Amino acid sequence: MVYLIFGLAAVVTVLAAIELSNHADALSEKTSLGGLLVGTLLLGGATSLPEVTTSLSSVFLSNPDIAVGNMLGSNLFNLFIIAGFDLLLRKYRIYKLVNRGHLYTAGLGLALSSMMVIALERKTEYIFLGVGIDSFLIAFVYGTGMFAISKISKMESALQAADEQIGVNHTNSAKYPTIKRTVIGFVLAAVAIMGAGTLLSISGDRIAEITGLGSTFVGSFLMAATTSLPEAVAVLIALKLRNVNLAIGSILGSNIFNMLILVITDIAYRKGPILSDVSRSHEVTAVMISIMSLLLMYSIARKNAPSRMMYSVPSLFIVIGYFIATYLLFNG
Repeated sequence: MVYLIFGLAAVVTVLAAIELSNHADALSEKTSLGGLLVGTLLLGGATSLPEVTTSLSSVFLSNPDIAVGNMLGSNLFNLFIIAGFDLLLRKYRIYKLVNRGHLYTAGLGLALSSMMVIALERKTEYIFLGVGIDSFLIAFVYGTGMFAISKISKMESALQAADEQIGVNHTNSAKYPTIKRTVIGFVLAAVAIMGAGTLLSISGDRIAEITGLGSTFVGSFLMAATTSLPEAVAVLIALKLRNVNLAIGSILGSNIFNMLILVITDIAYRKGPILSDVSRSHEVTAVMISIMSLLLMYSIARKNAPSRMMYSVPSLFIVIGYFIATYLLFNG
């Protein structure tokens, strides 16, 4: 029965993610926000809702390893998603089509994952208002970085909108519903994803007990991959809609939002700083996320690769890195 509940929750998550992506694409087309900002702030945050409910539920079930593993594993899987699609669609060279403003988001994600590596290594017991000092530092860097990114993104979106006014404009606007209906649809889909995420965490915790695989592996692999289904679907739909900035933005936005989830779970966890009470195995995931983030930033920043094969090398390394981390967690 628990497997059936897990499967049904995953299906609901996928269907809701399709609606989220369609509504996010409509918002990026009908407003001045653009794919970069909508993907990073709205779609990235909304597709991370399963991670919120899963991590919080895991804390209430006294399983901090699933809470932290789910968040870190989701970031790892998200980078695997975008690299996988890049390899499948390598003839289009999607990294060359994206706004270079994504480098700021990717850089913030790298900074946050590096902070996680240090926090997991140090395992400090210092707390403030019942929350680990490392979580406060991560929240501060997240807030400062997002403020800067939103300012930069708005300026770049305004310039892009001015350029697009000359060419391909308003031809597609008729196919989208009104902004009010779009926002309502987006919110309803987000609520559906949040509900499904709760079921995923409860059934996933039970699966960890039944299989005996361990909370760290289940949280970092099984739960993370499943709660990242919205991101996978969001990227697929965005690419089908030829909105590359929305696709990349949703992944990078989800990754930095997931780091904020850590602060939320630390507040809910009442047995001390959550990062001081989890397995050191999570360091493997955090380190690999940092390495994969660097490879992604290189892919976006570099100039034209000499060949299709050379273009695909960073994404290939990201995919290999994902499987190496999974193997180490399974055997660790």
